Amino acid sequence: MNLPRLTLVLGGAASGKSVFAEGVVSKTSRPRVYVATAQAFDAEMAEKIAAHRHNRGPGWRTLEAPRDIGAALAQVDAAEVVLLDCATLWLSNVMLADEVETPIAVEEFFEALENCPAPVVVVSNETGMGIVPEHRLGRDFRNAQGRLNQRLAARAETVVFVAAGLPMFLKGAP
Repeated sequence: MNLPRLTLVLGGAASGKSVFAEGVVSKTSRPRVYVATAQAFDAEMAEKIAAHRHNRGPGWRTLEAPRDIGAALAQVDAAEVVLLDCATLWLSNVMLADEVETPIAVEEFFEALENCPAPVVVVSNETGMGIVPEHRLGRDFRNAQGRLNQRLAARAETVVFVAAGLPMFLKGAP
């Protein structure tokens, strides 16, 4: 299976988007690289990360990149395929760390994707389908995530929305 240069897999929380994306990447004959953006700040998240790692099984090279996607993707070669899971956690990590302005970090994110020699499958949450967040930070995050997803979708050759474990192709062929 040949993948386009950029594939975007969207969905809500626990929609099956990561499982779908892992399946897409696993169907290629390329060595698999998992770029992990999650951070285990509590026991529940540590368990979730461990479960994801276990469910993926062997055969994945994992690069931890909670904020610096560029450094992770610089370690990838053209023979590999990348699963970046997920853009939502990456964005929240960037916004909460407050080390660099979000628009600058987003530009660096897209530059890293552009410079990556391997196909990349990006997983991201669709955050705009729920209630309006009560707090300013939540609204700022939701809006930034929406803009990030729109830019990813515009650049991706394939965009898939996953709901209840079912993929719906929004752009590109199955």
